[in-house]
Amino acid sequence: QVQLVESGGGLVQAGGSLRLSCAASGRTFSSYAMGWFRQAPGKEREFVATISWNGGTIYYADSVKGRFTISRDNAKNTVYLQMNSLKPEDTAVYYCAAARVSYASRWFKEYGYWGQGTQVTVSS
Repeated sequence: QVQLVESGGGLVQAGGSLRLSCAASGRTFSSYAMGWFRQAPGKEREFVATISWNGGTIYYADSVKGRFTISRDNAKNTVYLQMNSLKPEDTAVYYCAAARVSYASRWFKEYGYWGQGTQVTVSS
C-alpha cells in the first residue's frame, strides 16, 4: 500500500506563488513516476505535470507550461510542484499521484495511488 500526503495549498492572489509537496511512503518511491493532477468544481480531473522515476523526463499541460515546475527528491520520498504566476483559472483541488510505471505519463489510468488532495485558490 502506498500513502501520499499533500501539503502546501492555500489562498493566494493572482500572480503569486505556491509550492505543493507530496510525501510518499509504503513503496520504493524512486522506482516509479509521479504526477500532479487537478480538479476544479464542475470539471473533470485534468493532468498538470508528471516526472519519471529519475527526473529525466518531465511533461506539463500546456496551460501550466512555463509557470509550474515539477521536481522530486528520491532521498526524501517527496515530489514537489512549484507554481508561479498563478491565475484564477488555476483554482482547483490538486492531487498527487504515484504511477504504476517508471516513465512519465499524462494518462491518469496509469496512476494507481492518489493523495487526498489540497485546495489551491487564486483570487483575482
